[in-house]
Amino acid sequence: MKAAIFAGPGKLELRDIEKPTANRGELVLKVGANTVCGTDGRILRGEKSAGIDVGVVLGHEISGYVEEIGAGVEGFEVGDLVGILPTIPCLECYYCARGAEHLCIDSDIFGYRVNGGLAEYVLIPESAMKRGGVFKAAPHLTPAEVALAEPLGCVLNGADNYKTEVGDTVLIQGAGPIGLLHTQLNRLLGAEKVIVSDPSDSRREIAESMGATHTINPLEQDLTEFVKDLTDGRGADVVVICIGRGELINQAFQAARKGARVNAFAGFSKEALAEIDPNLIHYGELVVTGASNAGRASHEKALALIGAGLIDVKALHTHTFPLDDVVEGIEFAQTGEGIKVAIVPN
Repeated sequence: MKAAIFAGPGKLELRDIEKPTANRGELVLKVGANTVCGTDGRILRGEKSAGIDVGVVLGHEISGYVEEIGAGVEGFEVGDLVGILPTIPCLECYYCARGAEHLCIDSDIFGYRVNGGLAEYVLIPESAMKRGGVFKAAPHLTPAEVALAEPLGCVLNGADNYKTEVGDTVLIQGAGPIGLLHTQLNRLLGAEKVIVSDPSDSRREIAESMGATHTINPLEQDLTEFVKDLTDGRGADVVVICIGRGELINQAFQAARKGARVNAFAGFSKEALAEIDPNLIHYGELVVTGASNAGRASHEKALALIGAGLIDVKALHTHTFPLDDVVEGIEFAQTGEGIKVAIVPN
């Protein structure tokens, strides 16, 4: 089969490798879609290589159709469309034992140490099956929609940290795929105002179509003033940083009301540092959280929300590339011309 192999920092090679077979306790999936994550671009540019085994098949936003069922596996039939939680938690470490398996310190991850979905077929190892990381999807969904349960699951985990309440004003910095998912989710959670900040005219229009009540180009207007004008001078109840740029952190603190919840959702470059005014946290009594990964419950809930039509991920899937053009597809995803790119077998 064809597969996109991580050949070292900044190197992605399409190779012919042996098609997997299902041993006891395993599944083999025919890949339906692998949607492109910003991490894939960082790997392709050589900005990320830590924790990724040379020779592994990349791709972690995966859906597929059950192709082969190993002995002892129950609950699946050939042809079932399934989604995959990319993290395989150990379920034994300090964090797993306390219900925070998404923070597991001894996990395996598809596309990092376990062959991922940028291939024609993907093997689901027994460890992932035993930990319940494979979920049947509603049959009316497309493979790309099922793959997009992965980022939505991460967004749900972030929302568990910043805790939107009914009637809140929420500021979302960035209208990329993640910001658009946060936009939809916060309207679903009962936010009264959802403000999306992004320099792109087209992205702001999309945000409005997905539930943003207000949008702003932060390069043309003062974001803090804009938010305070909408909140009787207080500021936002919740701010979600969806772009990994350090200068946005102080901006988030400035636009937040006293006692607000600020969530650094985006991943930042390894060398990235940010200067902040600690008094904004001190005097404002801000609650600052992060968001990393997702657990099984979040992934399963994401699939349920997508299946019920409560979160629209189909509209986020704007471009599709065949596996033969995987490098071109990942590079295109970084241009921002589309929203979410899917790589599919030829």
